[in-house]
Amino acid sequence: MPAVFQAASLSPVPRTYRAALADPNWRVAMEAEYSALLANNTWDLLPRPSHANVVTGKWVFKHKFKADGSLERYKARWVLRGFTQRPGIDFAETFSPVVKPATVRTVLSLALSRSWPIHQLDVNNAFLQGTLLETVYCV
Repeated sequence: MPAVFQAASLSPVPRTYRAALADPNWRVAMEAEYSALLANNTWDLLPRPSHANVVTGKWVFKHKFKADGSLERYKARWVLRGFTQRPGIDFAETFSPVVKPATVRTVLSLALSRSWPIHQLDVNNAFLQGTLLETVYCV
């Protein structure tokens, strides 16, 4: 029940970026995301070519919780609406390397049987670490 009691005191997930900017918790989360985008040199500010397809973006907001149900942080992400991209112009191929659950179980079983230490790693803003070959114009 403690998590239910705490959930009532959380700032609600905003429906618009204007509502998020009005709440200090969500505003801090948005500023952190924006700072990460700037620090990673995610984009260059350019004039929009007349022929360019412009991919629109939006803010996505979410509460992140710890295993015990308590609030870990407010999470805000700026995402592009990929469905507005055009094949061969904005992208050629998509690929996301994902580990299969069976592989994870196998590695954990090996580590346990050989007494290997296990550590967990979380890469903040991992998607910013890749390099695009295409030029994508966004708003």
